[in-house]
Amino acid sequence: MWDTLIASYDTARVQTLAGILVRHGFGDLLRRLGIARALHRVDGTLPVERLEHWISEPAPVRVRHALEEMGPCFVKLGQLLATRVDLFPPEWIDEFSRLQNAVPPVPFEALRREMEESLGKAAEVAFLSIDPAPLAAASIAQVHRARLPDGREVVIKVRRPGIRPLVEADLRLLQFAARRMEARFPGLRRFHPVGMVRQFRQSLLQELDLAAECRNAERIAASFSADARMLVPAVYWPCTNERMNVQDYVDGIPLADLDSLDRSGVDRVAIARTGAQLVLKMMLRDGFFHADPHPGNVFALPDSRIALIDFGMVGRLSPARRGEVVQLLFGLVERDAERVCAVLLDWAGEAAVDGAELATDVDAFIDRYHSVPLAQLDLARMLLDVTVLLRQHSLALPADLALLIKVCLTLDGLGRRLDPAFDMATQARPFLRRAMIEQYRPAALARRGLNALADVSALLVSVPHELRRLLRTLQAGKTGVRLQVEELRDFSRDVSHSANRLAGSLVIAALIVGSSITMTVAGGPTLLGLPFFGLLGFVGASLAGVWLLWAIFRSGGGR
Repeated sequence: MWDTLIASYDTARVQTLAGILVRHGFGDLLRRLGIARALHRVDGTLPVERLEHWISEPAPVRVRHALEEMGPCFVKLGQLLATRVDLFPPEWIDEFSRLQNAVPPVPFEALRREMEESLGKAAEVAFLSIDPAPLAAASIAQVHRARLPDGREVVIKVRRPGIRPLVEADLRLLQFAARRMEARFPGLRRFHPVGMVRQFRQSLLQELDLAAECRNAERIAASFSADARMLVPAVYWPCTNERMNVQDYVDGIPLADLDSLDRSGVDRVAIARTGAQLVLKMMLRDGFFHADPHPGNVFALPDSRIALIDFGMVGRLSPARRGEVVQLLFGLVERDAERVCAVLLDWAGEAAVDGAELATDVDAFIDRYHSVPLAQLDLARMLLDVTVLLRQHSLALPADLALLIKVCLTLDGLGRRLDPAFDMATQARPFLRRAMIEQYRPAALARRGLNALADVSALLVSVPHELRRLLRTLQAGKTGVRLQVEELRDFSRDVSHSANRLAGSLVIAALIVGSSITMTVAGGPTLLGLPFFGLLGFVGASLAGVWLLWAIFRSGGGR
């Protein structure tokens, strides 16, 4: 499989990525995945150097450094993994969270060419002025301040030149690697690496489409059109497309700048509560939310409003999933262990889990918070404890829920940064009560009942047809079982290689024995005073032996 991948891929890029992993002590991973052997067969070089002996940094730190060196796609992957608090312990989440999008800016002239190609006209025609100094430079795009011909102040976000082919190629490599990991390491299957990469691919390709970011912004702006507390920058569509977007400039104070907030007289307590209420409304009512509300993406405005920017990463929750989330959070806030356990078992799906043991652990977990007043209840801490509980029982959250929990943790941290007395549980409780009431209103119950009835009816209607098709297939004798096991295929190849080497060893041994006999026979041609054919046999055996040892060493067997 790796041979096919590398043959269709930029071999130099694969070599570069492999070299980065080796430098940070992950050469053995390459060998176990079979990458090193495939690369060797392609161009005769082996990127696996033996550097592991001097590497002393912890594995999470080394992984972070490697991802940063590997480029935008892998930095984004690390940022996605930072949301998987259910899969990784705190030291790994902390390192993934340190991954930064900030990279050296692209020269403005290169961006100008990108802008003019996407606009189909000169930048001076579309804009009255553009500040060549970037406001921000990230791994996917770069942001500049500008002014439209009518005097309107805007920001231009332009995709980095050549970024899409690089990201698409790296995504193909990640897809191959995820399949290989599931095949080679059965213990990782419960984490669904193939599904995780599939979700990551969809998210990243959407993030590359800068017009999609603006559609996300307008969708959230529409849902808050009647709420004057939040501002979403307006989009200037005549200059917005896949490679660039143009939005109103937000003249506010980033919530990361606490000193400026204090100097301007902003009520930090009110801002913290308003921000939490707005994001909770997105998650629990709308099911469509800003998935990266870190302090640099949230601004306080002079009139105590909040502005949100950068909608490249959004989360989506179906109505059914929102119901499950409401049940879980309500169970946590109300200390209802039975409700929490029921939701976790639903999320476990087909995973093997001891329900009784999980119920016991959940009950003990809830009991720890039973006497804590609501105002002192740390909802973020409780969510983290839930993820620890999931890890202990080898359970993984659905990807959309992992993102939601990460947003809740970010929101709680932001609120406490603004107001040390901030508590998420108090802000969440009214939303949860309303959501619970909404779920059991007669109209909602009737709608769910009709949906269930429609599903049952469709199933009953399809049964006769499916049975007829199954009987026809059986009568035609076309049924069969197809079994494909990646590990057995690799094992078969390894056995074949070993058999070839063994046969080669026997041939070499036969040459040595035959040549020894020939050396004792008098007569015949000689070379350097020795029988020519005997000497020829020894030379051939020596060359074949050297080749065999080199082949073993190249494949990693020399270790």
